[in-house]
Amino acid sequence: MSASCRVCGAADPVTVLDLGAVPAADHFPPVESDPAADPRHVLRLALCAACGLAQLPGDDTIADEPRGVEPEAVRLAGERAIEEIAARGWVGEATVVREFGSPHGGSWIPGFVARGVRDARPAIDDDAPADLIVDGLGLMHEPNQAAALRDRARRLTPDGVLVLQIHSLATIVRRRQWTSVRHGHFAYWSLTALERALSAAGLVPTGCWESDLYGGTLLVTARPTASAARAVPTDLARARDVLADERALGVTDPAVVSELGSAVTAEVQALRRVLTDAAAEGISTAAYGAASRAVALFALAGVDAASMPAVVDASPAKWGRRMPGTTVPIVGPDWLAASRPDRVVVTVPDLLTEVAAAHPGVEFHDLALLTEGPRR
Repeated sequence: MSASCRVCGAADPVTVLDLGAVPAADHFPPVESDPAADPRHVLRLALCAACGLAQLPGDDTIADEPRGVEPEAVRLAGERAIEEIAARGWVGEATVVREFGSPHGGSWIPGFVARGVRDARPAIDDDAPADLIVDGLGLMHEPNQAAALRDRARRLTPDGVLVLQIHSLATIVRRRQWTSVRHGHFAYWSLTALERALSAAGLVPTGCWESDLYGGTLLVTARPTASAARAVPTDLARARDVLADERALGVTDPAVVSELGSAVTAEVQALRRVLTDAAAEGISTAAYGAASRAVALFALAGVDAASMPAVVDASPAKWGRRMPGTTVPIVGPDWLAASRPDRVVVTVPDLLTEVAAAHPGVEFHDLALLTEGPRR
């Protein structure tokens, strides 16, 4: 089936990663249901040769994600983003702030309100012009990327600022984060591709700064033409550095991004080996974090309740369910004290510090460190 790029419309983006048919990343079935009956959906990543956007060329899933608990690392990253925004002089009592948020939860609005902003609210169904529009990982959830960028652009005042938080494609490639590719995440932006798309939407890219969330996210800024001259020099300089790094890495080269395929093979085999060795040594191994990024990995590795008795998660909405495509139940944090597993692997590295502090005496490990191969 032919496809067109989600932002520039060019035909037939090149497939760079094909995970085959895997369970939907946001559908956690009841624990008593049969994993053999779980629907599976094609999951592919493609790269547009014309504009450089990495994207899902197709996705027939329907969003059905139980509401998660916002990780402390994500909350802190949001606070740091607000501090950076405030330091640039873009926030005041009379500033009108609109937020395009992520369906995964969390919001920057309370942080802006705490800084005295009187009019800060979600952008949904609100066409009032905004002086500042923030998007905390929301853009990637939009099927029509071009329309989503135009929508954000049209809601800005002539002197307004758009701040987009993106999980950098360069980070995904460099750190071999293939598990970031999941249903419902339609676009994986590099700064190279995003600058082109912002310009097409009528905005002038004005720089970026970085966050260590997820191993490397970017906060990218853009303004309408009328106010583009007010760009922050250090942000422009950093953007030039990032663009140079992306060119050196090759984030618009299908051959480079295709190397994620070798990471899939290596990590699936490594997870099987970790669980097999643990069972042979009598080591009980549970997981923490029923995260969408663990769905394809667990399903491809054939993880089951015999090798992994439970996945612990802080969200009550996920308790009594199971990891899709597996028999592994999802349980609450109280299970750790009651069952006392020998080892707990954390599926999201950003959670490690938080959960280790909350559960002293439990041996936590970063799953990525146990299973990853060499980085670029």
